[in-house]
Amino acid sequence: MIKRIAMLFTVVFGSLALAACGINSVPTKEEAAKAQWGTVEAALQRRSDVIPNLVAVVEAASISEQNILQGVIDARARATSINITTDDLSDPEEFQRFNQAQNQLTQALGQLRTVVENYPEITSQARYGDLMVEIEQSNNMIFTETQRYNDLARDYNTEIRTFPSSIGANVIHGSEPLEYFEASEGATENPEVEFNNITGNG
Repeated sequence: MIKRIAMLFTVVFGSLALAACGINSVPTKEEAAKAQWGTVEAALQRRSDVIPNLVAVVEAASISEQNILQGVIDARARATSINITTDDLSDPEEFQRFNQAQNQLTQALGQLRTVVENYPEITSQARYGDLMVEIEQSNNMIFTETQRYNDLARDYNTEIRTFPSSIGANVIHGSEPLEYFEASEGATENPEVEFNNITGNG
């Protein structure tokens, strides 16, 4: 009887010790952050899918600021060419490339909107309005989901750096901190655009 009690005590104590060392909490928090990143990718993809239709509507109006339009096309191409996996979330260099590409696309879309607002014949089109609503909803979703990802990544990063979970994180899991998605400075502000010889449709 005493041996059974001692064995039971050993099992319970051992389980608590392992739990205290982050054996379970570290991978749980890591998976939660990586799962949330999938939601971020879905939001980014939604915005990317809308852009070709938006570009087609603006191109049909033959606006004079073609360099702005081309900037959106190029920025989308760069953003979609950088594929990031959950393993890359711990790679500062690769994640920074992805982050910068997405921020460049956000800025390019802001410039396009600023230009198009000077063309009533475009902004009055229902199709353009619908597409801009989609873009705005996508941007809001991206902001919300990236904030959620950052919160989960911060929770995980804190866990693997905090004793005693840091023992399990370093010795057993070999855990690496996750990077944070950050908007570049001024990315959410209305951009200033130089208008040169804007003539509209004529």
